[in-house]
Amino acid sequence: MLMGALMELYPEREAFLKKMNSLMDGVVLRAEASTKCGICGTHMEVTVNGEEEESLDVHDHDHADHDHHDHDHDHADHDHHDHEHDHDHDHHDHDHADHGHDHDHAHHHHSSLEDVCDMIQGFDLPKTVKEKACSVYAKIAEAEAHAHGKPMTEVHFHEVGTKDAIADVTGVCYLMELLEVDRILASPVNLGSGNVRCAHGILPVPAPATAFLTQGMPTYMSDIRGELCTPTGAALLKAFVQEFGPRPVMTVEKTGYGMGRKEFERANCVRAFLGEDDQEADATNSTICELSENLDDMTPEAFGFAEEVLLQAGALDVFAVPIYMKKNRPAYMLTCLCRMKDADRMAKLMLEHTTTFGVRRSVCERYILDVGFEKVETPYGTVGRKVGIGYGIRKTKAEYEDAAKAARDAGVPLSEVMRNM
Repeated sequence: MLMGALMELYPEREAFLKKMNSLMDGVVLRAEASTKCGICGTHMEVTVNGEEEESLDVHDHDHADHDHHDHDHDHADHDHHDHEHDHDHDHHDHDHADHGHDHDHAHHHHSSLEDVCDMIQGFDLPKTVKEKACSVYAKIAEAEAHAHGKPMTEVHFHEVGTKDAIADVTGVCYLMELLEVDRILASPVNLGSGNVRCAHGILPVPAPATAFLTQGMPTYMSDIRGELCTPTGAALLKAFVQEFGPRPVMTVEKTGYGMGRKEFERANCVRAFLGEDDQEADATNSTICELSENLDDMTPEAFGFAEEVLLQAGALDVFAVPIYMKKNRPAYMLTCLCRMKDADRMAKLMLEHTTTFGVRRSVCERYILDVGFEKVETPYGTVGRKVGIGYGIRKTKAEYEDAAKAARDAGVPLSEVMRNM
């Protein structure tokens, strides 16, 4: 479903399908038009030697009656975003590590995580896509190992389920690469409710592997009876989503709908939005990240170098405050202010270029003026000036480098140039 939603955002769909269908013998991806609650979208059918994976939900009134679904979810109420998507819970019907099928596939070969990653590494795809796909599969294997109480090396994937899941995982990773987005957000994940039948018997929703993978994510249960998020869907969210929450202010360029097979009262689809983030242009407020660390064992030169690295990497501001640590040791608290999308990258730079073993993270709401620039003619030449407008306020400030150059060229004090701005 997530792959279908993302493919609707990508203009060269036929080229994408042609590439995906060249990766594994016997594996065929088809994009089918589908309608849910009157909404048109794309259902991605993945077959392995003509066979399609299914998962079986169990209804309380009749355990013999199983609804089949292709990883579906409920989602009319989830919009995903920023530079992407609304993934309203993605499902991928597969049997991950023995998970998910009622029918007997004992005659098929089973693969280890190493086998799966070797297969992926052999694909004619960009290196970054293959690395990401392997990391997603490793998350699935870790979750299955945890659920079954065995080492990851003993987790084995059923052949048909593995190829089906590999197509899903690789397809999503490849589309993410093709779309070249900077930031990925998602709404809270609807897990569904009830029970699901797998090779080990009837398990509660969310399945154990899904419960493990969604730790740390905002999730909720609903009145939809069925599995609305599978291990594959959860692993993809964990690998790509940088923030969960309501959709931010953005200018939407395209909307994609990925459809499941099941019919619910609510549209069974994943919705993805592709667009530009308008947060920085919002003059009322903006969300930023504050990263800080305490340092008592760095030289001034190393400290200054770390600050320069952060500023050159795009930090909004970097500053240091003198503090006292335990045993009254004098120290400094280094603080880096950055955009939310840059938080992980900035934290890594702080860990790399300072002596700290940990970085604190806080999310801050700030009030900012709408900023612009203008040129001002003065007796000493043209000088740039920053202009801030908002909340009924207008203020200006000379650009230091411009003013300093004008003062040097005219042989007058800097204050004289400033007075004429």
